[in-house]
Parts: sequence; structure tokens; C-alpha cells
Amino acid sequence: MLMMTQAAKPLLAATLAVLAMLTVYFGVLSLISGWDYTLTEFLRYWPYLVALAVGFGVQIGLYVHLKQQLAQHHAGGKVVAATGTTSTAAMISCCSHYLVNVLPAVGAAGFITLVAQYQVELFWVGLAFNGTGIIFVGSKVLQARRHA
Repeated sequence: MLMMTQAAKPLLAATLAVLAMLTVYFGVLSLISGWDYTLTEFLRYWPYLVALAVGFGVQIGLYVHLKQQLAQHHAGGKVVAATGTTSTAAMISCCSHYLVNVLPAVGAAGFITLVAQYQVELFWVGLAFNGTGIIFVGSKVLQARRHA
């Protein structure tokens, strides 16, 4: 069995997170609205979608790296919990625009109109949360490195 290097684990986790995010996007949206709509929306919004997926991947990679650092030094369970919460908040924010496709079944037409009208702005909110998560987890990685 091949042993992964210390640096390979975060990179692999980041890559898998990006692929998982895009797979969820294509899978869920295709099930809800069909492949043609999914492809059209992806081509229309690909810079945002790829940036959100990569931002999430970076957060996961940093999280795995931080977890490795903390495991080596037996510290900071609270830090790991906080970074997980930050990643979850970013994930929820970046995916909120998919409510446009889900809420018709619930009958929330007014909310759908609002979300659809501000879809690009919601992408920016998701990107801001991604950036905040990256900065937060990155700062914890640097703190853990300084204490090592």
C-alpha cells in the first residue's frame, strides 16, 4: 500500500472536494431541471461555479492540512470545529441560488422571483463566504505552524 506524503493528502482532498462540488451541481440540477438546462446554466455561470468549487476545495485542503498539523501537536479541537463550521456556512451560501429550482415545488413564488433576480449577487455572497473561510482557515494554519 502506498503511503501518501504529508502534502499530498490536502491536495487530494482539495481535488476531490472540487470534483464532488461540481458532481453535486450537475447531478442535482440535472435531476431537477434536466441536462440541457444544467449545461446551459453551467455555460452561463461557469466562472462563478468553478470559482465556488475551487474555493470550497481550497478550504477543504487547508482544513486537512490544519488537521494534520494539529494531530502532530495534539492541539486545537476547537479550531477544527470552527473551521468546519466556516466551511459549512460557505457551502450553504454558495449553493443558495439552487433554491430557484427547488422552491417551486414548495410554492414560494415570491421568494423564487427574488432569488432569481439576484442570482449573480448570491454568487458573489457565496464567493465572499468562500474567501472568508479561506482566510480564516489559512490564519489557523499559520497560527498552528508558529506554535509548532
